[in-house]
Amino acid sequence: MVREDPAGPSVAPMSAGSGGADTAPATGGAAAPILSTFGAAFRMGGFDWDLTTGVMRMDEAALDVFDFAPGEYDDRPETLGSRVLPDEGRQLDTLVAQALKDGSDQYGAYFRIRRRDGSHQWTHTQGIVHRDATGRPVRIIGVLRDATHELTESAARLGLDEGRRQRAGVVEGTTAALAYARTVQDVIDLLNDSHALEHFGAASLVMGLLESGRIHLVAEGPDGAFVPGTRFTRVDEPYPMSEVIRTLRPRFIDTSEDFAASFPVLWQHISSLGITAAAYLPLIAQARPIGALGLLYSDRTGFSEDERTLLVALGSSIAQSLQRAMLYEQEHDLAEGLQQAMLPRRIPDADGAQIAVRYRSARLGRDIGGDWYDVIPLPGGRVGAVIGDVQGHDTHAAAVMGQLRIVLRAYAAEGHTPATVMARASVFLHELDTDRFATCTYAETDPATGVVQVVRAGHVDPLVREEDGRCRRIAVEGGLPLGLSAEFGRLDYPVTTLELDPGQTLMLYTDGLVEKPGADLDEGLEWLSSLVRRGPSDLQDLADHLCDVVAERGGEDDVAILLLRRLGVPAPTGGRFRQHVAQSDPEALSAARHMIRAAVRAWGAGDRADEIELVADELMTNALMHTDGGAILTLRILPGAERRLRVEVEDRSSALPRRREAGEAGVSGRGLLLVDQLSDDWGVEPRGGGKCVWCEFTVTPRPAQDPVP
Repeated sequence: MVREDPAGPSVAPMSAGSGGADTAPATGGAAAPILSTFGAAFRMGGFDWDLTTGVMRMDEAALDVFDFAPGEYDDRPETLGSRVLPDEGRQLDTLVAQALKDGSDQYGAYFRIRRRDGSHQWTHTQGIVHRDATGRPVRIIGVLRDATHELTESAARLGLDEGRRQRAGVVEGTTAALAYARTVQDVIDLLNDSHALEHFGAASLVMGLLESGRIHLVAEGPDGAFVPGTRFTRVDEPYPMSEVIRTLRPRFIDTSEDFAASFPVLWQHISSLGITAAAYLPLIAQARPIGALGLLYSDRTGFSEDERTLLVALGSSIAQSLQRAMLYEQEHDLAEGLQQAMLPRRIPDADGAQIAVRYRSARLGRDIGGDWYDVIPLPGGRVGAVIGDVQGHDTHAAAVMGQLRIVLRAYAAEGHTPATVMARASVFLHELDTDRFATCTYAETDPATGVVQVVRAGHVDPLVREEDGRCRRIAVEGGLPLGLSAEFGRLDYPVTTLELDPGQTLMLYTDGLVEKPGADLDEGLEWLSSLVRRGPSDLQDLADHLCDVVAERGGEDDVAILLLRRLGVPAPTGGRFRQHVAQSDPEALSAARHMIRAAVRAWGAGDRADEIELVADELMTNALMHTDGGAILTLRILPGAERRLRVEVEDRSSALPRRREAGEAGVSGRGLLLVDQLSDDWGVEPRGGGKCVWCEFTVTPRPAQDPVP
């Protein structure tokens, strides 16, 4: 230690502090007690430091604090300094020097000394600085005491408080994280992956949910912990989960012996896992049990009161999160089931086309939306493809979607043009008295010719994928969304006609497929085009690929996809004959009969010419006699492996023909009976403002190409 002149800063070899008796400096002779023997009993001694002479007198109790025998100390502060740890000695010197400089009358500090046996001892000193009339420091009187026990208890209290804060923080952090769990599996994964188990020392957890009076084990604990036959257990069975659910009280198992004695049936299966303690907590929500949670420990025994309290709080938080997750799953399943019921159960086959459809509900949000698709078989082998999206994400949107899908399907099946189908659907939605509108695209496709008529109502443009994967956007002139066009009286929907080559794919989809946070629609379409270009060529695989990518991306919107690919179909063999027959024009009727006879013979169906001519004449006569207006007669050869000739007669009446018995003396009523007997197949199709009665005949193939009349 360094000693300076009292006029300047004095650096002490030991810490000093406030306190001690104000006595005259001791001079010479044996060291007189500075404190009473009462202080020695508590390892507290005194010192008197003469700053003028540099002599520091210490009593026996003070020397004992420094682990000196009375004869070993020479009254020099430097001797004491050899026992103080170097870094703390320098800090102590600086503290005393500063007190002497700034006029302070006292100081105090904690420091450590190194005892004879090498151990460290916390020591506390307090000193009072005496000054002369000029303010010059001349003397320091103070006390020294062993502070090891004091600081050990304080550190223990600080450690306990810190442990409590950490455990409370874990419960708070786990509770906050559980707020984002949407499913039961989310809760289980979060608990297994969180730092809560690690902090509480648990090796793993087990969890069971109460279902119809039985406990369903949903988290099995560590590897090898599953006991056969315990996937479902009764509440009255001798298991810890059953007990806490019955009693609604937690069960803390302090030792492995306690576990073996309390639950021997379970212990005999898990005794080899090294479990030394366990905490089983009832999961209670709204005053009723919903399950139980077990925390298994492998390196501890017993639980303090604080730990039990915090574990019970953790169980309460988990129970609330589980209840929210269970309600979410129930409501989501109900909503998704409702929407699935609204969508078509099956997609009809289409000659000359391949179709793939997909629906993916939003990952976020428990409610479903109004996205839908539909495929509608139309007369003449045509196909109606619909994609749409009702505004909103709730069960009301799904209900509106279901109604709108049905009426749009009905209008299309009646034979209305695409523009009329869209206009009527808009009027229906407007008159439904709902605040929802819907976007929609309707594409009427003829796979035989590749002609597609597209109508768009506020929806995103379709895409066409080439055989080599290249993808292009089809700019379709559109109208207002369904419901809004009727409200504003703008029911004119323009029709865009395009042609699909064999191998090309028409892609219809809802905006959830292309909308991305922070990106505009054009960027989304470019992203989709790139995704399709790199995607698989198989249509079903492509649809799955699109859904998988969207699922990975997540999002708050549902997605519906409809892909229609035109296949390579053989060109129709034969021709097509079409003629309008006015109601009051006998010559037109006679001319039609002659054209039928000529066409049938030219197409190589001469062996059935009389049958075809008779049936066609009967259908035309019925149309002219029983409806207002004329009729349109169409004859054509259908494509396909089987050569069939089709006769169609269209009129403007929606009344359907019906078969009836004519009686022996009757002169009418035998027309449809004749059609049924002579043709191979027949039927009636709605056609917008009227109907079409058709019949088909199988004809003998000709080796040569049929001429067109």
